[in-house]
Amino acid sequence: MDKRLKIVQEFWNRCPCNIKHSRRLVGSKEYFNEVEKKRYFVEPHNYTFPEFYKWKGKSVLEIGCGIGTDAINFARHGAKLTAVEISQNSLNLSKTRFRVFGLSAELLHGNAEFLSSFVPVKPYDLIYSFGVIHHTPNPKNVFEEIKKYCDKDTEIKIMLYAKWSWKALEIIINYGKFQFWKTKKLVQKYSEAQTGSPFTYCYSKSEIAKLMDGYKIISIEKTHIFPYRVDKYLNQKYDKTWYFKYMPSFLFTILKKLFGWHLLITAKIKENS
Repeated sequence: MDKRLKIVQEFWNRCPCNIKHSRRLVGSKEYFNEVEKKRYFVEPHNYTFPEFYKWKGKSVLEIGCGIGTDAINFARHGAKLTAVEISQNSLNLSKTRFRVFGLSAELLHGNAEFLSSFVPVKPYDLIYSFGVIHHTPNPKNVFEEIKKYCDKDTEIKIMLYAKWSWKALEIIINYGKFQFWKTKKLVQKYSEAQTGSPFTYCYSKSEIAKLMDGYKIISIEKTHIFPYRVDKYLNQKYDKTWYFKYMPSFLFTILKKLFGWHLLITAKIKENS
């Protein structure tokens, strides 16, 4: 394995995404329910963007399922799910989750840069990835692999981080003391709840077009600004930072569209790509 990929794998084994979203017994039904409730409360678009209801009886390939919050919802809605994950610890929790809730899916351990080496090539109805591909050393490789699983009807729904965002500005101010020339390194280090992500890429819309060469971009929507005080949030309390607390909701909505951290991308493969 590429040394850089091994570092990524080791990081996410140590820090499975959202693992601290509940204080209940890890692996219990209560634990998974709290993790899901918190995730979708803080990021409601994370629930609406996949359109889980659309995929009943259809084939879905999820790239980077983490501990299985979105994966379990695809299964609940009747999708025929195949999900891959680089972190064995995260995948083990996903498998536990499916067992606890009595649902089934094909859950595979592997790196998406080499997707076709462990996932049989066939077209899927949906290829989905939320907040994952920007953490691999070579995102372009993943998009080249995804093409192998597409036909003209395959829908692709991806979330990647936005370069021009409130989150990036907060990182530069809070951790970089306005050292804008260190933006790339600062965002990489502080992009996640657990600091030290080995790779984190952020994109402008024009950079998305280059990254997804060979794809037809149907829509790109920018959203998500985290409004809560981190110290309170870590203690399971949702207390907004004062300037968000008193900001009118319509203004906050506009702010998210202009400076949101999440780029929600819907695409299809170009013919003859």
